[in-house]
Amino acid sequence: MKILAIGGAGNVGSEVVKELLARDVQVRVLVRDQKAEVPTGAEHVVGDLLEPASVEKALEGVDKLYLLNAGTPDELTQALIAYNLARKRKVKHIVYHSVYRADVFKDVPHFSAKFALESALHEFDVPYTVIRPNYFHQNDLSLKDSLTKAGVYPMPLGPVGISSVDIRDVAEAEAIALTTTGHEGKTYNLNGPDVLSGPGAAAIWSDVLGKEISYAGHDMDAFEKQMRDKGPAWAAFDFRMMFQGYLERGFVAEPGDLESLTTLLGHAPRSYADFAQEAASTWTSKS
Repeated sequence: MKILAIGGAGNVGSEVVKELLARDVQVRVLVRDQKAEVPTGAEHVVGDLLEPASVEKALEGVDKLYLLNAGTPDELTQALIAYNLARKRKVKHIVYHSVYRADVFKDVPHFSAKFALESALHEFDVPYTVIRPNYFHQNDLSLKDSLTKAGVYPMPLGPVGISSVDIRDVAEAEAIALTTTGHEGKTYNLNGPDVLSGPGAAAIWSDVLGKEISYAGHDMDAFEKQMRDKGPAWAAFDFRMMFQGYLERGFVAEPGDLESLTTLLGHAPRSYADFAQEAASTWTSKS
């Protein structure tokens, strides 16, 4: 079996590729830069989702497609190009990395793009599985300085919170969907075992770091401004709308989600507290 991994060089996709390689699957990773690093043992091919000929070439000899395309202003166009070429090549199965509650957060640009691609998957005859993960534990690795130096947890998760999930559990679930039977036509919500609020996250980091960590609150105007200082204005607005949706509509697991993921993985998903402890231990060992 050979699988083309689109997005297989990123933080999540590379973990999926590692899981596939551990299952003795041949993996080809589409990269935009010849020098991009991919997991050892994977083949890489240079291409661009906005250059259809390069994508079609990457699909030659491929049995299945793993599709995780980055959040960009033209995300839907990129996804549809890949999907339509996979249909043309008659791949046997597509596993699409979407996002939890994509059908509810239609005002969030990258959620709306993912939901549109999900809709296309439903319309045609290529076997598919949709994976809808929640916010990743590992997103908070970028908060090291805020936590260890400023003593602040800055993500505006609000008082209700989210069912954050570990990237490793997401990668394992996606690899299972790609390599075992019984997943065609299914949509899996991937949610972690705990509901993580802003104050709750601060409390966890206070415990693992052994110092007082405060929650910065959820002033969305201030959050969007901080995001604009770090990246494109369109992305800042996109993420502002996502976090605002967390506050207004919630992002906690639905009944049965945890049981479904536990059954799929064959083990309980990792908790945020365990992730935080691992991260804190790593930061301490490197300091």
